[in-house]
Amino acid sequence: MGKKGSAPSSSRGKRGRGGNANRGRGRERVRFDGRPDSAVDVVSDEEDGSNGSEDDEEQITIDVPVAMWDFDHCDPKRCSGKKLSRLGLITELKVGARFRGVVLSPKGTRPISPADRSIVLANGLAVVECSWARLDDVPFAKIASPHERLLPYLIAANPTNYGKPWRLNCVEALAAAFCITGFRAYGERLLAGFGWGEAFWRVNDSFFARYSKCESAEDVEAAQAAIMDELEKSWEESRRAKDLGEMEDLLVENPNHRREPESEEDDVEEDDAGAALSSEVQSLTL
Repeated sequence: MGKKGSAPSSSRGKRGRGGNANRGRGRERVRFDGRPDSAVDVVSDEEDGSNGSEDDEEQITIDVPVAMWDFDHCDPKRCSGKKLSRLGLITELKVGARFRGVVLSPKGTRPISPADRSIVLANGLAVVECSWARLDDVPFAKIASPHERLLPYLIAANPTNYGKPWRLNCVEALAAAFCITGFRAYGERLLAGFGWGEAFWRVNDSFFARYSKCESAEDVEAAQAAIMDELEKSWEESRRAKDLGEMEDLLVENPNHRREPESEEDDVEEDDAGAALSSEVQSLTL
């Protein structure tokens, strides 16, 4: 969920599970100060194939606070939130500390949307760093923010929950929130330290394209509902096609029970026998 870390520059900030709705905006300066606010699944440096180096040229800096509340539910060596902290891309918050920016939380009542851009720009983004399996252990009442938000339908690409809807880990949640609010470059910067980061964008780009065109939380909810309906119809069509294929298979003759074709000699013998029987019948009637 969310964690916090220290910002690399003087301006500190917080952030949650988020990304940017717009693709990288050139050299947009981005600064990280916070951590994702949603349940986090762990990923080790060894697993993601990244060495965690921050030596790349002209790296984007995150100019808004990025923070997290870390409840130490995950293995430090495998936790994406803790890795962000090691990279200096997120700031840790103490339980009870208030955060004025957007907080990604399962306790939110509305999804994050492009309308939250001004809040993120002014006060940053934060998340709760915890395990999906231990949400009941998190004292959400002590994680206060006037701007708690949910993430809309997205698919995880991290090694722990690859391909699972909703199961984003800490860094994925932050990257997604940044993307939806128009700071995609910030989200890309966060995921750059993970070998599987590009897969997250490939899997969800079509969703981000739709969410980023929304203007309000209500629009995002409508877009999510449309996506869910399309996925449901696609699944039903796939299922019907599969069932039809299985039915066609039942109409194919079992090769183990296939009858051998009758030979020409058998036909000749049958004809001769029939002719003989016909002759006998005629003689008896005469």
